Amino acid sequence: MTKIKAVIFDMDGVLVDAKEWHFDALNRALALFGFHISQLEHVRDYDGLPTRHKLEMLTQKQGLPSSLHRFINQMKQTYLYEIVEQQCVPNPQHIETLHRLREEGFSVALASNSIRRSVDLLMERTDLGQFMQCTFSNEDVALPKPHPEIYQLTMQRLGFLPEECLVVEDGLYGIQAAQQAGAHVHRVDTVHDVHYAGICQTIQQLESQTPLRRAV
Repeated sequence: MTKIKAVIFDMDGVLVDAKEWHFDALNRALALFGFHISQLEHVRDYDGLPTRHKLEMLTQKQGLPSSLHRFINQMKQTYLYEIVEQQCVPNPQHIETLHRLREEGFSVALASNSIRRSVDLLMERTDLGQFMQCTFSNEDVALPKPHPEIYQLTMQRLGFLPEECLVVEDGLYGIQAAQQAGAHVHRVDTVHDVHYAGICQTIQQLESQTPLRRAV
């Protein structure tokens, strides 16, 4: 019988409603040199990837000079942190969810495709860092999502087998990474779908070995 012992969260789009922040910040930086990613392109091709990978794709697709990557990445982070300071606030539903999971004895961790500075800042601004037993960024692994390394590393640090872990993810790349790591997946569409009842429903279904339905 499956026994879930840990819940591992993605960050952007799951615990922090930051997808538009990343999109806007990157486009502000790209606009300095006359480049742009459309909303459709972002959703279809770029969403969930580290900024450095997005810039590599832009070089291939739009001819963005690779010599500009570092500067654009730095400016993107600057713009992002400005937005975070203005708009990022704690979400009571998420605080309650993580608090109750910890009270129930689950281990809780974070595995994000964002850089370490963003992970630390957003966990502080949302008051969610207090519940995390470990947090990992794309700088802690050689290969970011959709490669499973970050989830493998997180499960190893927590000391649990993949079948004992439930990953809460929203994006295709993150879901692929979690599945390839052997973990169970609780998929959400937005940050508003992350709540204690939904996660517990998925855990109960897994532990009772009943067919999983897509959580709401």
